[in-house]
Amino acid sequence: MNHKKVIVHIFVFFITYTLTAQKTAVYTNSLKEYNSAVELYQNKAFVAAQQKFNEIKSNFDETTELKANCEFYAANCAIRLEQPNSDELMQNFVKKYPTSTKQNSAFIDVANYYFKIGKYPYAAKWYSRVDADNFTHKTKEEFNFKYGYSLFATKSYDKAKDYFSTLLNSQQYGAQAKYYYGFIAYNKDEYETADKYLGEVAEDDSYKKEVSYYLADMNFKLGKFDKAIENGLPLLENAKQIEHSEISKIVGESYFNLQQYKEAIPHLKNYKGKNGKWNNTDYYLLGYSYYKQNDFENAINNFNKIIGGNNSVAQNAYYHLAECYLKLDKKQEALNAFRNASQMNFEEDIQKDAWLNYAKLSYDIGNPYKSVPEVLQEYIDLYPNSTYKNEISDLIVSSYITSNNFKGALNYLENKKDTKNRKLFQKVAFFRAVELFNEGNYTSAKENLENSLAFPFDNHITALSTFWKGETNYRLNNFEDALKDFKNFSSNAEAQKTDEFNLINYNLAYTYFKLKDYSNAIESFKNYVAENTDDIIKLNDSYLRIADGYFATRNYSNAITYYNKAIDTKGSDVDYAQFQKAISYGLTGNESSKINELNSFLNTHSKSIYRDDALYVLGNSYIEKNENNLALQNFDRLISDYKRSPLVSKAMLKKGLIYYNIDQNEKALSTYKNIASQFPNTAEAIQAVKNVRQIYVDLGRVDEYAAWVKNINFVNVSNAELDNDSYESAEKQYLQNNHKKAISGFQKYLESFPKGLHTLQANFYLAQSLFSENQLSNAIPYYTEVINKEQSEFTEDTLSRLSLIYLEKNDWKKAIPVLERLENESDSPQNITFAKSNLMKGYYENKNYEKAVKYAETVLSNSKIEDRIKSDAHIIIARSAIKTNNEDKARKAYKEVEKIASGELKAEALYYNAYFENKDGSYRVSNQIVQKIAADYAAYKYWASKGLIIMAKNYYQLNDAYQATYILESVLKNFTEFNDVTEDAKSELKSIKTEQAKTNESVKN
Repeated sequence: MNHKKVIVHIFVFFITYTLTAQKTAVYTNSLKEYNSAVELYQNKAFVAAQQKFNEIKSNFDETTELKANCEFYAANCAIRLEQPNSDELMQNFVKKYPTSTKQNSAFIDVANYYFKIGKYPYAAKWYSRVDADNFTHKTKEEFNFKYGYSLFATKSYDKAKDYFSTLLNSQQYGAQAKYYYGFIAYNKDEYETADKYLGEVAEDDSYKKEVSYYLADMNFKLGKFDKAIENGLPLLENAKQIEHSEISKIVGESYFNLQQYKEAIPHLKNYKGKNGKWNNTDYYLLGYSYYKQNDFENAINNFNKIIGGNNSVAQNAYYHLAECYLKLDKKQEALNAFRNASQMNFEEDIQKDAWLNYAKLSYDIGNPYKSVPEVLQEYIDLYPNSTYKNEISDLIVSSYITSNNFKGALNYLENKKDTKNRKLFQKVAFFRAVELFNEGNYTSAKENLENSLAFPFDNHITALSTFWKGETNYRLNNFEDALKDFKNFSSNAEAQKTDEFNLINYNLAYTYFKLKDYSNAIESFKNYVAENTDDIIKLNDSYLRIADGYFATRNYSNAITYYNKAIDTKGSDVDYAQFQKAISYGLTGNESSKINELNSFLNTHSKSIYRDDALYVLGNSYIEKNENNLALQNFDRLISDYKRSPLVSKAMLKKGLIYYNIDQNEKALSTYKNIASQFPNTAEAIQAVKNVRQIYVDLGRVDEYAAWVKNINFVNVSNAELDNDSYESAEKQYLQNNHKKAISGFQKYLESFPKGLHTLQANFYLAQSLFSENQLSNAIPYYTEVINKEQSEFTEDTLSRLSLIYLEKNDWKKAIPVLERLENESDSPQNITFAKSNLMKGYYENKNYEKAVKYAETVLSNSKIEDRIKSDAHIIIARSAIKTNNEDKARKAYKEVEKIASGELKAEALYYNAYFENKDGSYRVSNQIVQKIAADYAAYKYWASKGLIIMAKNYYQLNDAYQATYILESVLKNFTEFNDVTEDAKSELKSIKTEQAKTNESVKN
C-alpha cells in the first residue's frame, strides 16, 4: 500500500550563550570548538561532529548545559550513523540529564529520525516518551500522524486508531488519517466505519486503487456482491499479477454467490491461490460453476482435486462430483463419491440422499469395500422410516445372488416363510448346491438340493435340482439314488428346456454301468451317441463304455466293433481300446488276431500304462500256442522294463511254469525262489513255495526243500491254520463294513502273526478301515508298510490313500515322494492325473517352480481333465511365472485361467488381467476388470482389495486424484487383515498426496 510521504523536520536548536569579557581564553576556545561541532552536525557531518563533541565535552562542567548538549549531540550522531550502541547512548543521556531542556527534544528528534528512515518500531518507542502537551496545533498534528502511522506500521491498530481519530478533520493530514482509520476498521471487520472513511477518500488518486480493492472485498464480505463486482472489475485491467489474482477471486466468488456461474468461471480460473496453491474451497467453487453449466467433465476435473476434505464444502463437492460422474455414466466413480458424502454428517439431507444413491449403485455395480447386502441392510438400519425401505429390502436377497454369495442369501431367507421368499429360497438353495458341487463338497451340495426340491415353485429350478441331485448321488457312489434322480429328471417336461438334458442319456448310461446293468448302459450310451456327435471326448468315451458293456456281457464281437469305433475317433484312450480289442479277440478263440493286435499295440503305444498288461497277456498267449521262447521274451521284457508292476511276480510265476514244463528244473527253482524272496507274503510267493516243493519231490531232493523252506518266514506249516483263521475273522468284519471291529481284528492278527501269511493284506485292510473311521494319522504306518513291500495289487490304492492323508495335512515333504510313486506305478489314468495335478502344487509350494510348471503342462496335455484341474494347472504356471518374473508367460496363463476358472481362482485371474492392463496403460479397461471383481467376486476380499490398489493407480494416471486417494484410504480402513495390501496402499497414498500438496494447500501429507 502507498501513503503520502511525510516530511520530517529535524529541529536544530540553537543555543545562544552570553559571553562575558571575564571568561578565560581556554573557555573561549572550548566554546569556539563547541560551535564548530554544532556547525558540523547541522551540515550532517555526523562522524566528524560526534568525534568533536566527544573530544570537547570534558572541557565543560557537569552542571553546565553545554556538557549535556555535547552528550545529546554525540548520541544523536550515533543514531544517524546507525551505530550499534546509539539507542543506549541516548538512554544514558536521558538518565544522566533528567532536567535537561533537551530531553523532550531528544525524544522527538530521535523518533522523527527513525520515522524518516522507516524504522517504525523504533520510532513508536521514542514517540511514546514525547510530552506533546505544549506543542502548537500544527506540531501536535504532525506528532499525532507520525506516531499514529508508526503504530499502524507495527500493527498496533487500536492505539494507532486513537491518534488517527484526532486527525480525521485535519486539513493537512485528514485524507491520510481517514484512509488509515478506515483501513483499521476494515481489518477489524468494522465494515460500516471502514466504508464511511474509505469511501471519503475513494476518489483520491493516492488511495483510489487500494480503497477500491478494500471496498470490493468489504462488499463481498457484507454480501453486497453487486457492489463487490462494481468495485472489483475496474481494477482488473491494470492490476499487477498478485493483485489481479486476489481481485479475480472476489469478483468470481461474487458472481458465484449471485448464481451467475457462467460469468464466475473466468474470474475463478484467474485466481492463482495463496503462494501458488489453491485450497479445496477454490476447487469446489469452480467445479460447482461448471456443474451448473452442465459442463460435467470440467466440473469433475475440479471436484476431484478436493482431497481429504472433511467439512460441509467437501460433502457438497463429493455429492455433486458423484452426480457429474453419473451424468457421464461413470458408476464406479460415482459410487465412491456418494460413499464419501454419505459418511459426512454436516448436511443431513445430502448425507441421506448420498446414502440412498450409494446403496442403489452398490446393488447395480457391486461394492468393493463391503458386501452389497451389508450395505443395503445398513441403509435400512440407518433410515428405517425411509420411503425406499421396501425397495431396498427387495434388493438385499437379489444382491446376494448377483454377487454369488448364496450362503449369505440362504441365511437371510432362512426365517422368511412367505411365498415370495420361499420361491427365492428354492432358487438360492439350488445355486448354493451347484457352488458346493463345484468345490467337491458333494454331501452339502446334496443337502441344499434336497432343500431346493422341498419348495417346488419353479418347475425349471425343480428340474435342474433333480438333475444335479443325481450327479451328486453319483459322486457319492449312491448309484441307485442317482438312477432315480436321472429318471425323474428325464420325465420332467421342463427338463428338455435345460442344457443338462443333452447329458441325461450319458449320465444314465454311466449310472447303469456302475450298477453293472450293462444292457441298459449300452442302450443309454447308444441313445447319447445318436443325438450328440459334436463332443468328440464324450463320443469316444461312449464308444469305449459300450464296448466295455459288451465285453462284460461276453458279447466280444460287438465289443470289438465298438473298440474299433473308439480307435477311429483317435481319442486319448486309443491304447486302452486297442488293448481291450486284443483281449476280446482272445476270448472269441481267435488267438492269432489277439497276438497280432497285442504286438501292434506294443509297437504303437510306447508310453501306454497298459504295456505291462499287454506283455503279460501276450506271454500267456504264446504259452497257449506252445511258443515258449516268445512267451519268455515277453515275460522278460515285462520284468526288466516294469519292475514296479504288480504283474512282475505273476510273470515270474509263469516263467517258472514254462521252465518246469520244458524240464529246465533248475531255472524253474531259481525263478520260484526269487519270487519267494522278492514278494514275500503274496499269493504268488505262496504258490512259488508250493511249486518248489513239487519240483524237489519230483527230483527226490526233499531234504533240500526242507532246508530251504526253514528260511521262509512266512511259511509255517504248524501255524498256518491258526494264521488263516485269525485273518479271515478280521477280513469278514472288513467286508461287512464293520470298520471298528475290523480294526481290532487286524491289529490282533498283526500282533500275533507279524510275519504271517496275510500280513500284506492285513496292513492294507487295517489302514483302509482306519481311513474310513477318519483316523488318518493312525492309518499312515500301515499304508507305509504296504508301499515298502514289493509291488502288489494293493500298492496303487495305498499310494493314492497315503498321498491323500499327507495332502490333508498339507505335508508336502512327505506327500511328494508318495505322489511321485503313484504317478510312476499307477495303472489308473485317474490316479495318474491326481498325482500329477498335486505334484505341480507340491513343487510350487516348495518353490521348485521349474518342476511345478513342467507338471502343470503335462496335466494340461490330457484333454480329458476337468476344468477345475485345468484352471489349477494354469494357475500354477501363472504363479510360477510371476515368482520368476516371467510376466509374458504369466499373462498368457492367467488368460487361460480366466476362461475356465470359478470362485477365488477367477478373482485372482481377473486381478492379474487388471494388473497387466494397467502396465499397458489401458487404465479404463483395467478399472472395468477391477469393477467386475467387486461386482461378482467381492467375497474374495484379498483379490478385491489388491484390485482396488490397481484401480487407485489407474485413476491417478487418469488425473482423478480424488478417486485415487479415496480408494486408497478406504483400503486402509476396510482391509487391515491384509498387511501386504495396506503397505502398498500407504506407499501409493503418500506418493500421491506429496505430489498433490504441491498445488493444493488443503492436502496434508
